[in-house]
Amino acid sequence: MKILLVEDDPSLAEVLAEAMATQRYTVDTASDGEAAWEQASNFEYDLVVLDVMLPKLDGFGFCQRVRTKGYRMPILMVTARDTSTDKVIGLDAGADDYMIKPVDIPEFLARIRALLRRGSTSTPPILEWGELHLNPATYEVTYSKQKLRLTPKEYSLLELFLRHGKQIMSRSAIIEHLWSFDKLPREETVKVHIKTLRQKLKLIGAPDDFIETVHGVGYRLKPLQGK
Repeated sequence: MKILLVEDDPSLAEVLAEAMATQRYTVDTASDGEAAWEQASNFEYDLVVLDVMLPKLDGFGFCQRVRTKGYRMPILMVTARDTSTDKVIGLDAGADDYMIKPVDIPEFLARIRALLRRGSTSTPPILEWGELHLNPATYEVTYSKQKLRLTPKEYSLLELFLRHGKQIMSRSAIIEHLWSFDKLPREETVKVHIKTLRQKLKLIGAPDDFIETVHGVGYRLKPLQGK
């Protein structure tokens, strides 16, 4: 899952980004509304965490622009403006939830989980592909009931494939989904992660081509019989 954090207080942005990273979210940051808009219009995000008092374009204006352009990702406003009028303005502008500073981190993460569930109502709680099971709530992955131990990036990569089913993911698309825009790796890095993930799957009984290479296009989970 990839989240855009829009916050002009560097210390708070660092705290919130680190908290989200512990939940294995990929986090991009922006410190003003115009920069956030540029990122939102060029990258795909599963959720936006948004301050209201921002330079150049405030949070209300950002929300309105995003919704006017048809973007439907959930937006969580996090702000010190705590009047009921401000909440009404924010929600009417297009925010899905509104949280008051100072931020309680456990509540903050719970609200993010709730919004992501709301935005993915068609996605089952446990992601499955044949004998592979991934539980996003516990980060547990099993194949034929054997536990699979993965690095955070390997886990995110496998979750990405499961959420996209038969869709072929190019290396550039994988990078866009799983890395922050300011830390983009070379495409060769994706190839290395795919290789190690395949090796770990093979060690617990998955076929060599469980993650299938579609030459010249990208990767996908091997289609199951009957699907």
